[in-house]
Amino acid sequence: MLRVKNITKIYDTGNFKQTALDNVSIVFRKCEFVSILGPSGSGKTTLLNIIGGLDKYTDGDLIIDNISTKKYNDRDWDTYRNHRVGFVFQNYNLIPHQSVLANVELALTLSGVSKSNRRKRAMEALDKVGLSDHMHKRPNQLSGGQMQRVAIARALVNNPDILLADEPTGALDSKTSVQIMDLLKEVANDRLVIMVTHNSELANHYSNRIIELKDGIVTNDTNPVEDKEEELKNMGRSRKTSMSIGTAISLSLNNLMTKKGRTILTSFAGSIGIIGIALILSLSNGVNNYITSIQKDTMLSYPITIQSKSMDLTSFLQSGKEVSESKNKVKHKKDAVYTDGSLLELASTMTTNIYENNLEKFKKYLDNKDSEIHKYIGNNGIIYNYQTKFNLFSYDRDNILVNSDGSTFVDSMSSSEVLTQTNNNVGSSYESSLVTELLPDKNGKGISPAVYEEYDVVKGTWPKEYNEVVVIIDKNNEISASNLYYLGFLPSKTYKEILKTLEDGKDFKYDSEKINYNDILNKEFFLLTESDYYIKKDNGNYESIKSNSGKVQELVNNNSLKLKVVGIIRQKEESKNRLFTSSIAYTKDLTEWMVNHSNESAVIKAQDENKDTNVLSGLKFSVNSDDEKKEEAKKYLTNLGVSEKAKLITLMMQQQGNSQITSQMMMMDEVSLASYLDMWLLNPDDNVLISVYDNYISTGSYKDNMMNFGKVDKDIPSSISIYADTFEAKDGITDSIDNYNDKQKEEDKITFTDYVGLLMSSVTTIINAITYVLIAFVSISLVVSSIMISIITYISVLERVKEIGILRAVGASKKDISRVFNAETLIEGFTAGVLGIVVTLILNIPINIIIKNLVDIDGISALPVAGAIILIIISVVLTVLAGYIPSKIASRKDPVDALRTE
Repeated sequence: MLRVKNITKIYDTGNFKQTALDNVSIVFRKCEFVSILGPSGSGKTTLLNIIGGLDKYTDGDLIIDNISTKKYNDRDWDTYRNHRVGFVFQNYNLIPHQSVLANVELALTLSGVSKSNRRKRAMEALDKVGLSDHMHKRPNQLSGGQMQRVAIARALVNNPDILLADEPTGALDSKTSVQIMDLLKEVANDRLVIMVTHNSELANHYSNRIIELKDGIVTNDTNPVEDKEEELKNMGRSRKTSMSIGTAISLSLNNLMTKKGRTILTSFAGSIGIIGIALILSLSNGVNNYITSIQKDTMLSYPITIQSKSMDLTSFLQSGKEVSESKNKVKHKKDAVYTDGSLLELASTMTTNIYENNLEKFKKYLDNKDSEIHKYIGNNGIIYNYQTKFNLFSYDRDNILVNSDGSTFVDSMSSSEVLTQTNNNVGSSYESSLVTELLPDKNGKGISPAVYEEYDVVKGTWPKEYNEVVVIIDKNNEISASNLYYLGFLPSKTYKEILKTLEDGKDFKYDSEKINYNDILNKEFFLLTESDYYIKKDNGNYESIKSNSGKVQELVNNNSLKLKVVGIIRQKEESKNRLFTSSIAYTKDLTEWMVNHSNESAVIKAQDENKDTNVLSGLKFSVNSDDEKKEEAKKYLTNLGVSEKAKLITLMMQQQGNSQITSQMMMMDEVSLASYLDMWLLNPDDNVLISVYDNYISTGSYKDNMMNFGKVDKDIPSSISIYADTFEAKDGITDSIDNYNDKQKEEDKITFTDYVGLLMSSVTTIINAITYVLIAFVSISLVVSSIMISIITYISVLERVKEIGILRAVGASKKDISRVFNAETLIEGFTAGVLGIVVTLILNIPINIIIKNLVDIDGISALPVAGAIILIIISVVLTVLAGYIPSKIASRKDPVDALRTE
């Protein structure tokens, strides 16, 4: 079975060569107890190590089952030691930080035996050697004899063909030695046992064959075997031994637990860099989260708005910058006075940067759900705004009709216009800052969830019908006093007195007034659209009665839309995003009603049916000849009222320069002057009629009339508001518009100014840049800790040399040894990473308290879960890399030298 054929072993140490074995040949039987005797230095242990595959022969051959080992590689020797050989050493060579049971299981783990099976086999092996009651103890809790029994159990657990015992009784007393020898003799009944010993008495008593060595040569063999030369077999594929990751981790973890203090300090030192980076990430993440939280609010307040007419402010600012830079580069000598045209150039840039946007075509692009831009649209979607013209009226406490546009107080304006202009309420028939539309939802209906998030109902309810509105108060439950007067909540008479006091330059002190919620909710408003002011005259034309206060009041009472105040809303205390500066808010449904109501009005329908003729004057919008001018002028003059005729004939005479006729006409009343014009029209001068048309008649245009009547085309919004939830999404929207423009003709391109982009685009970039710089600095500590881990791992290698030898003896490969120490660094790296994260989470608590007290921001330091996991992984990777070289050093340790280490 086993043949040592002409084995020579020479140790080469520099210039000194020592022959340990000199052409030794021995044949061993399959089952026998062989003792090898000889003085120290005779080559006994060397022979045993070569037979066991721990040491390599210099020359000759070791033949196992008629197979030469000359071509064995490391893997073959590892398999041989694991499956065919069991070692029993003089000093037991048990791993101190493993239990007795784990020590015995060790060889089985390399054989790939399942956990349950190897535990069963290890327990059976311990039972055979009489240690079943001690299997969970550590080696240092056993006597010498018990430890040697464990070593025997470990050697036998894999059922090897050969048991090698190197001085198995050398460290035992005589009684225990006898017990061990009895055990070995029993083992030799079914396998080959080779024992190296100095004790000839024990050898003679227990062995059935004794081989004596001296100076590396066999001097005696009591029971030799005839060496029959047989044809050697080819070496088959050997089974691969491999230590599992679990076993490697278990070995390293148990070793680390025996040095808890050092392990904890090492892990803490390794965690310092992780703590630094984790704190930076926490603050960076917290700030970015804070920015993200206000991004939605910011984009809610500042959507990308595209007007029908727009200035490219970005280009204008760039031009201003270029003009400013040009002033710093003087191109002339300072020898005279030169003109500076930079302001004129800037003014030119301003006028040339005003563009008219084709919103009709762009709306079609937005309505297409497949358009690129929809990937970036926020929760509030796209809002189409239309230029609805309307006035809001109410009756004050004195039952006086008040127009919210401020015209009620126009007689008291004068220098106090400053006050009213500040509120932007005077003289506008458009939607004023007093009245605003509530932000609709993403589908353009109802009320946006963003409004509910920012505002609470203090009293009443949210609007549910198109004719319901809410009153908006600020966080202090206040509304501007001027707004309350304009809306008729306070008496207009009082406000006129206030304006008069201001006009006279007198001191004024306003005493705050209290208005009950119920008085607010009981208020009624009356809405008139611009088209409501146009009344059909007897001649079929239309006229505006807007300047006639009596008729306006009658219109309010009989033909207006009555609006009900159904609720009072207030911005939430925690809200930092004020969506509205107005005092009255209505829903998108009311806008829809106004659009439909105006478009169905009589004046708009009449104008739409006759696109060539102005329904106000009955005149054609355009004429092609002087004859048509004469006809249109005559028609115009005939249809004028008495006062208009009187004013026009007086103006005509004054411009002709006839002072005598003009003085006579100054003494005539309006009726006489009108009659004079009518008489003239009986036989008018053609040239005068043409002059009247050219100088006094403005027929306007169909488009102008429809706009003045309040006509709204739903396909052509006055502006478009596009909402994003983040700055990144906003950038995506602007990029999409740029891509849209690339495909359009010059006149169809969309121009707008990205105000938020101009102000805020670099904030996140700056924060990230600062984060990266700080992380780069802190990463130095990671490098230092990695070097420290490398040194400590190397120290661990030096401390565990004996363990390396034991593992190699039971069949562990070089790769397995590397795996053991890599597992150790992995555990230390994981512990350092987790410890760093835990310490960071603890430190974040006082950091957040301090920041809260300083800047009133909650939870600004928050470590992201993904960041924590990544940092732990980085810690593990760095420590494993740091331990790579020490683990390689460990794997290259000579197993024989390792076993000799004390």
